Amino acid sequence: MPAVDRLRLEEALQDSPQTRSLLSVFEEDAGTLTEYTNQLLQAMQRVYGAQNEMCLATQQLSKQLLAYEKQNFALGKGDEEVISTLQYFSKVVDELNILHTELAKQLADTMVLPIIQFREKDLTEVSTLKDLFSLASNEHDVSMAKYSRLPKKRENEKLKAEVAKEVASARRKQHLSSLQYYCALNALQYRKRIAMLEPMLGYTRSQIKFFKKGAEMFTKKMDSFLTSVSSMVESVQGELDTEAEAMRVSQQDLLSVGESVYTPDFDAASPLINRNLIQKAGYLNLRNKTGLVTTTWDRLYFFTQGGNLMCQPRGAVAGGLIQDLDNCSVMAVDCEDRRYCFQITTPTGKPGITLQAESKKEYEEWICAINNISRQIYLTDNPEAVAIRLNQTALQAVTPITSFGKKQENQSPSQDVKNVEMQNDWAAPNEPASIPEPTELIAPGTPIQFDIVLPATEFLDQNRGGRRTNPFGESEDGKKEDEADSLLQQMFVVRFLGSMAVKSDHTVEVIYEAMRQVLAARAIHNIFRTTESHLLVTSNDLKLIDPQTQVTRISFELASVTQFAAHQENKRLIGFVVPISESPGEESMSAYVFESNTEGEKICYAINLGKEIIEARKDPEALAQLMSSVPLTNDGKFVLLNEQSEEDNTVQGDGQEESEA
Repeated sequence: MPAVDRLRLEEALQDSPQTRSLLSVFEEDAGTLTEYTNQLLQAMQRVYGAQNEMCLATQQLSKQLLAYEKQNFALGKGDEEVISTLQYFSKVVDELNILHTELAKQLADTMVLPIIQFREKDLTEVSTLKDLFSLASNEHDVSMAKYSRLPKKRENEKLKAEVAKEVASARRKQHLSSLQYYCALNALQYRKRIAMLEPMLGYTRSQIKFFKKGAEMFTKKMDSFLTSVSSMVESVQGELDTEAEAMRVSQQDLLSVGESVYTPDFDAASPLINRNLIQKAGYLNLRNKTGLVTTTWDRLYFFTQGGNLMCQPRGAVAGGLIQDLDNCSVMAVDCEDRRYCFQITTPTGKPGITLQAESKKEYEEWICAINNISRQIYLTDNPEAVAIRLNQTALQAVTPITSFGKKQENQSPSQDVKNVEMQNDWAAPNEPASIPEPTELIAPGTPIQFDIVLPATEFLDQNRGGRRTNPFGESEDGKKEDEADSLLQQMFVVRFLGSMAVKSDHTVEVIYEAMRQVLAARAIHNIFRTTESHLLVTSNDLKLIDPQTQVTRISFELASVTQFAAHQENKRLIGFVVPISESPGEESMSAYVFESNTEGEKICYAINLGKEIIEARKDPEALAQLMSSVPLTNDGKFVLLNEQSEEDNTVQGDGQEESEA
């Protein structure tokens, strides 16, 4: 190692300018060394702090690895293997944490401590000696100035001796401080080299020791474990690559679709509609009334579940019940100048919720799905097949009639109510052995009337002359007398579905065929509106009454009803056949089809009882026998069914309602 420059101690007493100049060089070097030492200490303290932070971080890492098992992941498939691997890694991290803690302690002892001692001992000593040398030098200069001012002419030996003594003391003090200062500066040149090398030697040795212990601790027992973990990671990465490629291909396929997927109501003219749905889900706009005349529309997600319509707002965990669809009706409505609106009505006729679909396809599929669910098709063993069969039956209405199959011969007549066989000689004559063809019952292409519109002559007959109808629902005197004479009065809530001309009234099959064609035509032409009326069955006639104005819309003599029956599957459907006078001398037969809130067989039972009363009136003994076999009210009228009184409460509802057949 090259020789170190040093201050000559023998020149300290002389204190020449050359010595002072060399001293300033040493002082500058000491100042630079002090500044660098402070910066080096900061860097080493940062390393030590990082190592301490490493200890805390590894400790926290070990705890977090163990905490993975306690996390309640919603998707936790395959976590068992990951949990066991992380637990082993936690043990490894704990062992590494011990090594890191030991390394931090060694760095503090062998790296940070030596540099701190160098700064506090050597550099501080040089700085202190510098201050003492400066004070001694100033005192010597003051004493020399005082000695130089002694008078020459008037010498005072005593004063001269005192000043000389003071100069000697100051010079001795300066000489001592300079010697100490020079020695410290000379020694600093050696200590500087030691102070720079010793901390780094301790740092390096500590790191080597740390790595050696780590290698000895983990090399042998970690090789197989790390190999298995690497294999597992590579396997998962391979699965990820495969899944990513599959998702990329799927994404390209999904993005390659046409604009019809993104554009609402893209094919409004001829959309492909599935009418066999028994489940449906999608977004609809729900109408909410916020004030007397103000409403809001909320876009919510709706789905059917069994016989219920569920609603689930975006972000909600589960959906909630919003409407029971069993026996309800659905109809298209015009609402606030919006397209594709429909309303669900409860079985009692009360208006329910109003919804809006985004396209014609969704609009019609929702109506068909709700209509299928309201029939409780979902309760059958094979609801899909039942829905397809019903809709195929609807499609047959626009196919050639000659292609229809024959009815099954084992169908039971609808006039049997509650297992009580009542032979109806007028409505159900002896059936022929073979079922007639549909063309023999209804002529092909027969038009269907979906609303009750009275002929002009009949309208004039009802409104010309005589007493006018009281707008407050009170009947005329003649009507009161007729009703008073009637032994039977029973009211049913019904909805008119349609009527059509028929060719024969010799079998109830004509009613079943009329029902099939009316329902098929409604389904094909999307006619969902129906008008609620009250069907009054008396022992004299059948009357269809407006529930709001109590005006009789149409009336048939009970004796003229030649056939009546309820549908075998949909028990709420009821139909009957009556002759209609088109012109003087010409008569035709028409079948009327209704949907009731009660079972159609109850209406058939009432009609059958009314016809029996008509026949019994011809024979007083037969009438008395009939009255004795059927319960009567206090005023002498027949009581039909006890449970009917509960259903009659629906007659008191809100006026004219609309529903779906």
